[in-house]
Amino acid sequence: MSSSPRTDLPVRSGQARWRDPAGWSLRTRLIAIMVVLLALLGLVVGATAEFPLHRVLYSQVDRQLQQAASRPPPGDLDKREDGGHRFDARSVQAPNALSATIVGGAVPTVLVFDGSATPDRTPTAAVAATLLRVPVGTAPRSYTLPELGTYRLVARHYPDGSIVVTGLPMSDTNNTLYLVAAVVGGVIVLMLVAAGWGGAVIIRRTLRPLSRVAATASRVSELELDRGEVDLAQRVPAADTDARTEVGQVGAALNRMLDHVGNALRARHNSEMQVRQFVADASHELRTPLAAIRGYAELSRRSRQPVPDEVGHVLRRVESEAQRMTALVEDLLLLARLDAGRPLAHEPVDLTALVVDAVSDAHAAGPRHDWQLDVPEEPVTVIGDAARLHQVLSNLLANARTHTPEGTTVTVAVAASDHSARIRVTDAGPGIPAGLQPHVFERFARGDSSRSRAAGSTGLGLSIVHAVVSAHEGTVTVASEPGGTEFTVRLPLAPVPSAGMVPAGRTAATGLG
Repeated sequence: MSSSPRTDLPVRSGQARWRDPAGWSLRTRLIAIMVVLLALLGLVVGATAEFPLHRVLYSQVDRQLQQAASRPPPGDLDKREDGGHRFDARSVQAPNALSATIVGGAVPTVLVFDGSATPDRTPTAAVAATLLRVPVGTAPRSYTLPELGTYRLVARHYPDGSIVVTGLPMSDTNNTLYLVAAVVGGVIVLMLVAAGWGGAVIIRRTLRPLSRVAATASRVSELELDRGEVDLAQRVPAADTDARTEVGQVGAALNRMLDHVGNALRARHNSEMQVRQFVADASHELRTPLAAIRGYAELSRRSRQPVPDEVGHVLRRVESEAQRMTALVEDLLLLARLDAGRPLAHEPVDLTALVVDAVSDAHAAGPRHDWQLDVPEEPVTVIGDAARLHQVLSNLLANARTHTPEGTTVTVAVAASDHSARIRVTDAGPGIPAGLQPHVFERFARGDSSRSRAAGSTGLGLSIVHAVVSAHEGTVTVASEPGGTEFTVRLPLAPVPSAGMVPAGRTAATGLG
């Protein structure tokens, strides 16, 4: 089980999240839904108020216009030079009323009565062209007259054959409709702002229990669940586990899940402890018989009595395998002790001298490899166990020697940066297969599937490296490709030593020996 968060999900920018409602928080979506519903409701209410008012106002104008158009001219009709008649539209009780008389399809003279004794003449061609298009005998319609604005017009025949077009301005009516629409729209906007603010406060308070449940889950997710004894003491408060509410159901379900996970982790830990104890006990008990086997094999070879060649070969093989098995038992015992958290030595260690000694030993074990050193002039000191750190270097160098052909260059570099010491072991060998790299630090991880021991590898060397480095609060990583492999060990730097302190592991070695 791992507590690390998922990293396979695509990371979206903030702008993309706001464009996609699926990336919104539950609080934001609830507020957005509420505001949208209220906006729709406000539009319905506004349209319900605006459309009837539009119909009522236009109906009033149409009735007034029909009455004016059907009323006969007062008194005698005044003859004009072109044979037309002038209809006195002052009978229409409205300012800026319009009247036009059309005789024989000629261009009419347009009269606009603004309440004065003499009407204004506006015989523009654009206005006249619009008036000539007004159908006779139909219901009033709205037209836009250049320079005059929107008018409601109706045309009627008179007994002398002329056509009289009567019109009323719609400016006051339209202004009334616009005012009502603006007032309704303003009220809707204010209502949405108030509802959004109030809804945000109410939803935030309502979702507080869910936030507490999420906080509990977040605290649990930060725990290290992959190793050691885990105490899942985090639980959702009882006030947030009421089964009558949805949030309470989630909280209760999370508590039940944490109980099951805690029981499983305890069972796993107990099983691991039993296995570790068994490995430690078995390794410890096997050391004595293995030492006896090696001793008797060596004693038999030193006997004064002649030993047949075949028996001698068998005894040498027995002693060799006993030595290999002893090394395996020692490695298993070390891993069991590290798993059990046995304390290591805690003293200053000079990595520079340690690397020089380890490379000198590797040069003696593999003289046909090209061993290179890259160490600083100043010592690089860490706090730890010198013997175990020497074993880390020995295992890394043995790994490079074992899995690379003779003549391969192996470089060991030591450096200090960013409050940490860095050891790099680089070889120019064939590299580690890509499928094996994520598992190289696992126990008994091997590069071949035949489990061959021809190379003398037990598959525990790199796992010991990882365990020892982790016990020193450091990290070890690997990067490999055909033609090169690099292991990097990082350890915390030791504080500046006081005068007279001699780091452990400091020797007079300056070469490869």
